[in-house]
Amino acid sequence: MIGQEQPPSPGTAAPAPVLQVTDLHVTYPGETGPVHAVRGLSYAVRPGEVLGIVGESGAGKSAAAQAVLGLLPDGTEVRGSVELDGRELLGLDDAALSEIRGNGIGMVFQDPLSALTPVYSVGNQLVEALRVHQDLSRKAARTRAVELLDLVGIPDPHRRADAFPHEFSGGMRQRAVIAMAIANDPRVIVADEPTTALDVTIQAQILDVLKTAREVTGAAIVLITHDLGVVAGFADRVQVMYAGRPVEYGTVDEIYYRPRMPYTIGLLGATPRLDGPAGAPLVPIHGAPPSLSALPPGCPFAPRCPVAVDRCRETEPAPAVGTDAGHTVACHRGAEIADGSLPRAGIFGAVRGEGAGERESDTGVPSPARTHAAGAHPVRTGSAPTELAPTEPTPADSAPTGLAPADSAPADSAPTDSAPTSSAPADSAPADSAPTGSAPADSAPTTPTPPAPAPANRPSTRPNRTASTPQQGVTQGWPAGTGPAAPTLLQVTALTKHFPQTRRTLLKRPTGTVRAVDGIDLAIREGETLALVGESGCGKTTTLLEIMDLAAGQAGTVRLFGQDVRELDRAGRKRLRRDLQIVFQGPTAALDPRMPVGDILAEPLRTHRVPRDRIAARVPELLELVGLAADDAGRYPREFSGGQRQRIAIARALALEPRLLVLDEPVSALDVSVQAGVLNLLDELKARLRLSYLLVAHDLSVVRHSADRVAVMYLGRIVESGGTAEVFAAPSHPYTRALLSAVPLPDPRKERARTRVLLSGDLPSPADVPSGCRFRSRCPLYATLGAPEQRRCREDDPLLRPAPTGRGTHGPRTAGHHESDGHTSACHHPAPPPGG
Repeated sequence: MIGQEQPPSPGTAAPAPVLQVTDLHVTYPGETGPVHAVRGLSYAVRPGEVLGIVGESGAGKSAAAQAVLGLLPDGTEVRGSVELDGRELLGLDDAALSEIRGNGIGMVFQDPLSALTPVYSVGNQLVEALRVHQDLSRKAARTRAVELLDLVGIPDPHRRADAFPHEFSGGMRQRAVIAMAIANDPRVIVADEPTTALDVTIQAQILDVLKTAREVTGAAIVLITHDLGVVAGFADRVQVMYAGRPVEYGTVDEIYYRPRMPYTIGLLGATPRLDGPAGAPLVPIHGAPPSLSALPPGCPFAPRCPVAVDRCRETEPAPAVGTDAGHTVACHRGAEIADGSLPRAGIFGAVRGEGAGERESDTGVPSPARTHAAGAHPVRTGSAPTELAPTEPTPADSAPTGLAPADSAPADSAPTDSAPTSSAPADSAPADSAPTGSAPADSAPTTPTPPAPAPANRPSTRPNRTASTPQQGVTQGWPAGTGPAAPTLLQVTALTKHFPQTRRTLLKRPTGTVRAVDGIDLAIREGETLALVGESGCGKTTTLLEIMDLAAGQAGTVRLFGQDVRELDRAGRKRLRRDLQIVFQGPTAALDPRMPVGDILAEPLRTHRVPRDRIAARVPELLELVGLAADDAGRYPREFSGGQRQRIAIARALALEPRLLVLDEPVSALDVSVQAGVLNLLDELKARLRLSYLLVAHDLSVVRHSADRVAVMYLGRIVESGGTAEVFAAPSHPYTRALLSAVPLPDPRKERARTRVLLSGDLPSPADVPSGCRFRSRCPLYATLGAPEQRRCREDDPLLRPAPTGRGTHGPRTAGHHESDGHTSACHHPAPPPGG
């Protein structure tokens, strides 16, 4: 079984490793000195085994993979040993390595678009890969190429073999790269971040294809990824890397249930979980990895480690050897963690909740920041650190869709983060049970604290702004929409955006219409977060652009803060923009590299003619508000880590004291350890500043952690919406069920017990929307229906209706129905709730 190592039968010896890496070192020349990208890496994989290599960006994972295949640039120093079936690969010339690449070792690269040649058809590239290593005629190679495309799930492979890479979707391109990697039945497949930047549904398809490739070829797989959920359900063994060094190695169950390295424990605690307690603060790892050209003395993780002692700062522990030695760890305190004298649940307790009240320093040590919100309190006072490590599966986790978390509450009950937590610490559990539970034993009830009022002695940049009442349903722990009525900040009604499709001629004659957004309704009340989710190409970004444009648009209405944007003049739009700001996905591209941070933060204030003395005071306030230092104002964006740059982008968005922030994939480009700190920061700012968020994200674990309500979008339409807890616990639309079942859990046992709902094919083109229900071409339920029901799906476009609750269904949504009034679904055959 994939993800669970099978021991050899009694009396039989384990097969010899097909790939063995011993004491591998990779050093690049650098401007400031040698860059030690890989330091002492050792591992062995046997036929049919999957080794997962995980770690943050810059850990050396990809450099190690490229060293195995001899793909490193000239001038790189490589030492150690790499053996394929006993043959040493290091030192071979390029001609000898070319015989091994694609034959003995197949490679699946992270970016399939750059891995495929754009000027040759996909079929011709497969034919070339086959004929280089096998004595095949072109006709036989063509036949085999079509078979490979069919094996990896490319629809209509005979026709698609003649298509070019740019005519494939991202998921189809990755499947084609996998087909090329397995074309010659390699002994080893090295997959370098094969699911990065793919939608969760496509990610599930790619992992399924890799499993098929493993079964067909019997190859060993080395899977390099930062996604702990992917590794949990796919790998037999796991190697954790940090600063070029292997720091922990063991079976997947040992690493996830009994980790011994604080870094591994931190990664698990920082990962938002689909089955975790909703709204509980994540456990970030403060600071950033060290420079590989200027490593500190001792353990490189010591500056970020909460339990480091003097020995850690003086002597670097030996690397974790990935062989048959069992569970190994590069930590001076690993034995204390293993025997329980240093409890796992308390390791990151001293630095819980990085956010507005804690400063992220370059050394990784958090220090109190001087906040300018007098009397401000943490969002959740009295709560103990939450250790989000895997827990034992429950019957709910074995449900067909694997969707309902164990702690799911009824939709009309209080959120889970407002109730006491009673899980015991992991170290008191049996050795083979979950080591860390949901919270330590001394966990106290979590009590949400209302945001503090702004201090009277601080002049605002918004002298004419009237303070508004915080939404009780959010800031006081009630489910959104069920407390006292709060003002609606954003109301979108029947929003439509179509683009003409033209033929590339002199006259640009129209040939069709791209229906990017096709009549959607959204509403956001004060103090709440609405998440907009769906696959790439479903219309999420177009929806954001239409809202941010503050223009009349093609059809529908957008009302912001009670004003119809169609009625605004230029000055009115400028005034309104102060209350509506955006945080972009990539902070590197969003921040001007030529401007110091202080000027970046001051720019919107100058645009709106804020007095100079107020600007001078506001810039350090903003930096400290997001956990940075006031003296960082003179530094440039390139001098900050990715997480710090995103904090700067958030500070810039807050400069004008907006009421609504649009968050466009705000953490998708960040490592999981950094992502946790940014999510905690956004949660605290929301409560302290009475903000509302429109969140676009493809990571549904992030949505579950951060959102009060969720709207699921497919081909320009909202197909399901409602409270996050209710939708995640009882999804009604087949598309929502497929999205949720495709999200990997960082828990090996739960992953092995889940049943995924795999969607066939890719998202249809918005220029050719299917008739009737636009999801029917991929719907797993459609094939099981009778002829009358299928005819209804083909002919009738379903409207949003209240989802089944077990108390009877209702009619379609009527005029005046508020989008946040309940759980709605646009499906002719919605799923009943669990037990309904």
